[in-house]
Amino acid sequence: MPRRNRHRQVPSGLGVATGWASAESGDDGEWLVRTVPGAQATKTYRCPGCDHEIRPGVAHVVAWPADEAGSVADRRHWHRSCWQARSRRGPTRRR
Repeated sequence: MPRRNRHRQVPSGLGVATGWASAESGDDGEWLVRTVPGAQATKTYRCPGCDHEIRPGVAHVVAWPADEAGSVADRRHWHRSCWQARSRRGPTRRR
């Protein structure tokens, strides 16, 4: 019999996995965050933390506001280190 992958419902909360994303809280609000392994990174994105490109093959994170979980337009791809340092940095200037 083939194996079935079932998504289990997990109550949302800080630091709790919600399906394929985890909830994080910071000074800038509550976020849903998903890690993208390098093997699954197939496009080029611009990191809002440093304004540099995230090239295909580079592991990174995708984050979006927790209150808008379904909004694809609000998702941003960040270098992992930029995401972790976002509270210590000022906003970057967009090109």
